[in-house]
Amino acid sequence: MINLISDTVTRPTPEMLQFMFRAEVGDDVFGEDPTVRALEEKCAALFGQEAGLFCPSGTMTNQIALKVHTRPLDEVICDEMSHIYQYEVAGYAFHSGIGVNLLRGPHGILTADLVEAAIKPRQDWLPVSRLVVLENTCNKGGGSIYSMEAIREIREVCERNGLALHLDGARIFNALVETGESASTMGALFDSISICLSKGLGAPVGSVLVGNRSFISEARRVRKAMGGGMRQAGYLAAAGIYALDHHVDRLREDHLHARMLAGFLAGLPWVKEIRPVETNIVIVDLSSPFTAAQLLHYLADNGIKASAFGPSTVRFVTHLEVNGADIVEVGKWLGGFGR
Repeated sequence: MINLISDTVTRPTPEMLQFMFRAEVGDDVFGEDPTVRALEEKCAALFGQEAGLFCPSGTMTNQIALKVHTRPLDEVICDEMSHIYQYEVAGYAFHSGIGVNLLRGPHGILTADLVEAAIKPRQDWLPVSRLVVLENTCNKGGGSIYSMEAIREIREVCERNGLALHLDGARIFNALVETGESASTMGALFDSISICLSKGLGAPVGSVLVGNRSFISEARRVRKAMGGGMRQAGYLAAAGIYALDHHVDRLREDHLHARMLAGFLAGLPWVKEIRPVETNIVIVDLSSPFTAAQLLHYLADNGIKASAFGPSTVRFVTHLEVNGADIVEVGKWLGGFGR
């Protein structure tokens, strides 16, 4: 089976597993797991922040950030394609008692003008605009990337208006290896960053939230309230350390494979549109009368998995368990669909 459902389907490599088994561990709720501390410090230093917090998931790191940055009756400004809106079960309302101000940027990418126009005046009957969240890369946008210039402009808007800026960095390393920008340069523009380790980097579990020390101190309390305090979590943290040391540069291979796949899709009679392929995600819209369900059923019958992103939209995601030969095989079967 060639699994292109998501880059979350990756399993630890044998080398990563051996590194995990050798980890020194302790009780992280008491702050006594040296491997967890090492991962948190590594991520914080990488992005030029003061401290980090290891959590089970990117959803948790995002939700903790929303909680710490806001108070009830505030609102968060984000794109309508944002993960915090689409895929975190309205956690912004459940955990933080805040509203969401949805904007529509090209392929999920906000601009400074859009953000500034969305900031609400202070009125008794309006929520307080308190936080802006950017997702880089944007999943539903097709792995789209924010330019550093766009982020700097949004940061300036936030500073002028007293808003915090959080980065949902679910696939931040995909963006960095594609643009050549440094993590520290990116990190300097945000008040907090969620760094996912379990997608293209191939760790089995976990994300790290980074920010200044006072922010992370409060975040640690919120993590406990959300049930995210873990004990001998160093075995999982070790996978994150290994991933950061060995799996970042190879993300370029995933991007190459995604462009290969888009090349096979281009020109097929049932393809209506292919979203711009910037990293490791390929989103294709099908022409009528073909449906996503039909394509996925056909692919599954031929040993290929992908995911529906709408009634006539399919997403493919490349990752470290997919090689060039796999992509050629997928291309062969795609060419036979609809005949």
